Amino acid sequence: MNASLALFGRIGLSLVFIISGWGKIAGYAGTQQYMEAMGVPGALLPLVIALELGGGLAILGGVFTRWIALALAAFSLASAALFHANLGDAAQAINFWKNVAMAGGFLMLAAHGAGAFSLDHLWAKRRSA
Repeated sequence: MNASLALFGRIGLSLVFIISGWGKIAGYAGTQQYMEAMGVPGALLPLVIALELGGGLAILGGVFTRWIALALAAFSLASAALFHANLGDAAQAINFWKNVAMAGGFLMLAAHGAGAFSLDHLWAKRRSA
C-alpha cells in the first residue's frame, strides 16, 4: 500500500507543476509581464518553465526525486512569498497556503523518497544487484 500511496502522491504533486509549466509556455508573454509586474525579471521565465515542467516530469517518474523535491519545495515557498503574499485577498491567501502545503508535500517526498514504483527505486535495485 505504501508504494501505491507514494505513487499517487507523486502524481498529484507533479501534475500541478506539469500543467502550470505548459500553461506558462502557452501564455508566455502574459506570464512574463505578470512576473515583471511583481518585480521578478521576466528573463527567468525559461528557468521557471524548466523547473516546473522538467521537475514535474521528474517527480512523476520518480527520477532524482529527493533533490527535485527540495528544489520544488523551495520554489513553492518562493512563489508563495513573491506572488501570493497579499493574505488580505482571499484568492491570494488560498494560493499562498496551497503553495505552503505543496512545499510540505515535497519535503515529505525529499525525506522519504519516491517509493517502490519509481525509477529511483529501480536504479537502486540494479546498483545493489
